[in-house]
Amino acid sequence: MPRPDLDDPEYARFAWGRYKRLMLWMALASAGATVAALILLRWMIGPIPLYMGVATALGVFLTVLLAAVLMGLVFLSSGSGHDETIRDPFEDLNP
Repeated sequence: MPRPDLDDPEYARFAWGRYKRLMLWMALASAGATVAALILLRWMIGPIPLYMGVATALGVFLTVLLAAVLMGLVFLSSGSGHDETIRDPFEDLNP
C-alpha cells in the first residue's frame, strides 16, 4: 500500500494542520527565548537602550522562528513521503 503524500488533499490538510500547530508552539518558544535573552542582557550589562532592546528582541525572535520554520518544512517534506515522489530527471544519465 503506497504511503499517503501531500498530493492527497485529505492527508495534505492533516499534515499542514500539524505543521501549523507546531509553528504556534515554536512561536511561543521564540517569544520565550526573546524574553530570556532580554533578561540575560539586563542582568549582564544593566539597563539597555530602547533601540538595543528592540533590535535584540527582533533578532532573537526571528532567528529562532526562521530556524523552526525551515526545520519544520524539512520534517514535513520527509515525513509526508513528498521526498520520495520526486522524479530525478538525471537518473538515466548516471552510469
